[in-house]
Amino acid sequence: MALILGSGSPRRRELLAQIGIVADDIRPPDIDEKPQRAELARPYCQRMAYEKVVAVEAALADIVLSADTTVALGRRILGKPTDEREAKSFLAALSGRRHRVITAIAVKCGDRIWQRDVVSQVRMKNLSDEEIASYLQTGDWQGKAGGYSIQGPAGAFIPWISGSYSAIVGLPLAETSGLLTAAGYLAR
Repeated sequence: MALILGSGSPRRRELLAQIGIVADDIRPPDIDEKPQRAELARPYCQRMAYEKVVAVEAALADIVLSADTTVALGRRILGKPTDEREAKSFLAALSGRRHRVITAIAVKCGDRIWQRDVVSQVRMKNLSDEEIASYLQTGDWQGKAGGYSIQGPAGAFIPWISGSYSAIVGLPLAETSGLLTAAGYLAR
């Protein structure tokens, strides 16, 4: 039995290591992550985690863990910005507002799949044009849902959260541990 992490995210590997779990293999799935027409953020995130775990090839006895993190501002899904201009527009939209960060996880073993999601609330302070420009220069926005990461320099923009910090980073540890246990995984 091997544990396969169906994610290329170094943050997810680091979070797993915090609870003493090291994946035997890393297999990032190649799926279309575009939201469907009129799809809401939470169902979208759940679907992404499911599609990712299903897309990872594994032996029947292997356990596969996949996850997806989505930033939602109202009904709007703020994915990973395609360029600096889009990252700037995301940060401007989030400035001074509360938003949701949804992380869905899926664990597969054989033909069984276990799923959970965690919804956290995050408030971003009012950002000046200078703060946004300075942050964009760090490049930290690249590959990050909503154009920021709470564990990086943008952490200075977040005065308040309600929910799971690890879920906001990209993997809710308590829920992940529970799903892995349900699938029969025993940390080595």
